[in-house]
Amino acid sequence: MAIQIHPAVDGGVKPGVANFAGGTLVCKCTSSPVTVSIKGDAAFNHVCGCSKCWKPEGSTFSQIAVTGRDNVNVTANGQKLKVVDQNAAIQRHACTGCGVHMYGRIENKDHPFFGFDFFHTELSKENGWAAPEFAAFVSSIIESGYPPAQMGAVRARLKELHLEPYDCLSPPLMDLIATHTAKAKGVLAA
Repeated sequence: MAIQIHPAVDGGVKPGVANFAGGTLVCKCTSSPVTVSIKGDAAFNHVCGCSKCWKPEGSTFSQIAVTGRDNVNVTANGQKLKVVDQNAAIQRHACTGCGVHMYGRIENKDHPFFGFDFFHTELSKENGWAAPEFAAFVSSIIESGYPPAQMGAVRARLKELHLEPYDCLSPPLMDLIATHTAKAKGVLAA
């Protein structure tokens, strides 16, 4: 039996749809769910092993995508949202009813990813979001209790799914961080 990564990719990574228009995220509450509208497609969609991201029950990884913060709009029951950890770089807005993280926002204007919001495409009924491209923070699943002796099999499964495993972010995202830092230091022209 194949190692379970996340329900959205365990059966194979589904390709996105060109010019995808976006969709509506819905929390897991059966009454008065929080809804969040996402305009346009996702960028940098990936599975994430960190211990801070919300994961569906039984998942080893979460699935996270990125969009510009101007593309995110809470459309119903926003009063149920609360930031999980005020001290975290990503302010994860979770539903107080079901615990689902609806979106994460970076408020620090000096952070390299300021202006991006993070969200879970599986909370949308719309199909066609950009496909996951890589796996981030793979070793971090150990922090959630995953057996270290099985990490080789996890990385092999990720590669089988064409999700290159990293113990940080993908090279393009790491390049964005390094570029931001170099500009802030004056090493590169802004």
